[in-house]
Amino acid sequence: MTKILLLTIVAFGFCACSGTRTKKATRADNPNIVYIICDDLGYGDVQCLNPERGKILTPQIDRLAAEAMVFTDAHSGSSVCTPTRYGVLTGRYAWRSRLQNGVLSGGQEFEPLIAENQLTVPALLKQAGYTTAAMGKWHLGFALNDSLGNPVDVYPNGQRRPSPAPVGSTVPNGPTTRGFDTYLGFHHSASMETVIKDGKVIDNMPTIKMLQFLGTHASSYIAEQSKSDEPFFLYLALNSPHTPIVPSEAWQGKSGMSAYCDFVMETDDVVGQVLRALDDNGIAENTLVFFTSDNGCSFPAARGNQLENEFGHYASAQFRGGKSDIWEGGHRVPFIVKWPGKIKAGSLNNQVICLTSLLATCADIIGTDVPENAGEDSYSILALLKDSTAPSPYPAVIHHSISGKFSIRKGPWKLELCPGSGGWSSPGDIAARKNGLPEIQLYNMEADETEQNNVYEKYPEVVQELSSELMTLVEQGRTTAGAAEPNDVEVDIFKTEK
Repeated sequence: MTKILLLTIVAFGFCACSGTRTKKATRADNPNIVYIICDDLGYGDVQCLNPERGKILTPQIDRLAAEAMVFTDAHSGSSVCTPTRYGVLTGRYAWRSRLQNGVLSGGQEFEPLIAENQLTVPALLKQAGYTTAAMGKWHLGFALNDSLGNPVDVYPNGQRRPSPAPVGSTVPNGPTTRGFDTYLGFHHSASMETVIKDGKVIDNMPTIKMLQFLGTHASSYIAEQSKSDEPFFLYLALNSPHTPIVPSEAWQGKSGMSAYCDFVMETDDVVGQVLRALDDNGIAENTLVFFTSDNGCSFPAARGNQLENEFGHYASAQFRGGKSDIWEGGHRVPFIVKWPGKIKAGSLNNQVICLTSLLATCADIIGTDVPENAGEDSYSILALLKDSTAPSPYPAVIHHSISGKFSIRKGPWKLELCPGSGGWSSPGDIAARKNGLPEIQLYNMEADETEQNNVYEKYPEVVQELSSELMTLVEQGRTTAGAAEPNDVEVDIFKTEK
């Protein structure tokens, strides 16, 4: 790492130089909030969530779980990363935006998905006096310009993988324009070499260094912020265990199984670094820690079938499918929340929730309301955090696959509007259709959480009820109470490939 980069990093943590606060708050008023979101970590990759069929050791996350509330039925907003991250930060399902399938890629990368006037979690918290920082993967779009303001061509000659952006390139519409005081990270996995601080590219470094880089600087940021009386919000978006699967040298071979398993173990280590930083700096008692993943395990990248057959490791635990799919393995994610003195240590919560909950939950914590034209799909889970027997505030949760296929979960029922996985797992929708499988799947998740017995013919009234509710929730532009809001584009819930 260059000397210039080291000096710049020292400056990063330690200065929150953008954004306006409407009032000064102290840590005595509100907790610090640390939100750790992994990239492609499967529900079954966490040992304590999958004790019988999980073979990767995750002692730091397990320790966190023992001191926290563990949710067993939490869901990402999508089965792939960009749309989930959009939902986490805005409280709005991403299919209400222009992104109807997949992730931001190619030319889409250079136009922010979050509108400039859209309320975000960090912007909300800044109004209550929080200092806000984002580290790690963004993948929500921003421009890369040269010193004259001209776009930087990172895809010369139409190449598929982006080239690293030159040091000194500017980022005029990145995270610091969407509510964060400071940012240190990269855009997405294919451009991880390009390290960005606030609005400028400051270095290009080997991808193998990124995970520990994030752990080190997240810990440093916590140490510096502990000296202030103001609460802080740290959004830590780890790059792992997404491809490129690059465990650092110290972690290579640790699992005895595969590089993917080594990378999961190193991810666990970085989580432990962050937790230790809170302990060592005396602020763990008044810090709310969230730990989750943006979607399920990527089976092709992790060689999931090989892990199952050779080592007995099931990255999706007992659930069907993985990243990209409409089935549970695509969007049922680890979700662990610690808040000493507020959340009962070692508690379990079986309520159905979604990662879009963060905005409303933060508003609840700081004692304010979410504006009616924001957080359209965000429900506060504060009551659940304080009482595991409280009912879920979500009347229904909508799922979305990589190909834009819809599903709705309400009570025990899950309706899926596609004949196959809606993603990469077999059978895909085209193959399922050729094999004569029905266009609709209905599962009773209490009786059949592995989604093996499609009962759509047996319960036509449930299919009709859920289909109508899904259509209404999509068309009214929100699932929360309030006046109807327009979606950014027309949304087709019955999308079918030819």
